[in-house]
Amino acid sequence: MTTLRPITLITGASAGIGAALAQVFAQKGHDVVLAARREPQLIAVAETIAAAGGMRPDIIAIDLGTADAPGRLAEMLRERGLEPAIVVNNAGFGLLGAAADLDRAEQLAMIDLNMRTLTDLSLRFVESLARHRGGILNVASIAGFLPGPGMAVYHASKAYVLSFSEALHRELKPLGVRVSVLCPGPVHTEFQARAGIPEGYFPRYLARSAERVAREGYEGFMQGRCVIVPGFHNKVLTWLARVTPRRIVLAMTDSPKHRAHRQKTESGHGG
Repeated sequence: MTTLRPITLITGASAGIGAALAQVFAQKGHDVVLAARREPQLIAVAETIAAAGGMRPDIIAIDLGTADAPGRLAEMLRERGLEPAIVVNNAGFGLLGAAADLDRAEQLAMIDLNMRTLTDLSLRFVESLARHRGGILNVASIAGFLPGPGMAVYHASKAYVLSFSEALHRELKPLGVRVSVLCPGPVHTEFQARAGIPEGYFPRYLARSAERVAREGYEGFMQGRCVIVPGFHNKVLTWLARVTPRRIVLAMTDSPKHRAHRQKTESGHGG
């Protein structure tokens, strides 16, 4: 019998989809802990939640991209008398550009955060998730259904998150642990600026607000759905990606507009 208080741990919760998910979970009565690198932004999100009438979240400022971050995060939770009943793995980033031209260290750091940290946090707390009949909500992307010339490593990392989460959904179901993967399309957040994605790079009809994505993600997770794709057009796109020959999908994702942007970026780097 544990004396630790069950909480919902949300990573990458300082802005964007992570902050919106924190607000939705808090509105629904969950005791939320926010983890991300930037403490001032975490404090602002916590204050917004408290001002809206929710329980003020605990915050943990930590760089989740470091190899020892999951272990340190787990220790910080124990020191505060907390254990996850739900883990929301939202932390991640992308980079726009040809893989051979982008900084290799940054791309490897993307793999560490998008895949390694997510995997660690998905598996590290299984006992407490089962004890509280909770679960895992992993945030992927519709990019996980598609090869991504111009964002090759990012797309590949989200394909991993999608595949891993689908398998974990089956493996952990007998333990009473629900596992869902949220696959949004483009969302206007800090992610796009961090990735170097210009305005208009993605079709507008695929875009959703962070708040809408968070609401649909929460509802799908609570319903026990495995894969959650917000938006009709995004659902159609992911379905087409599964039934269309791969070489055709690859040609479609490497559109003339995307190739032109890469060529412009590469010429700008030439010096």
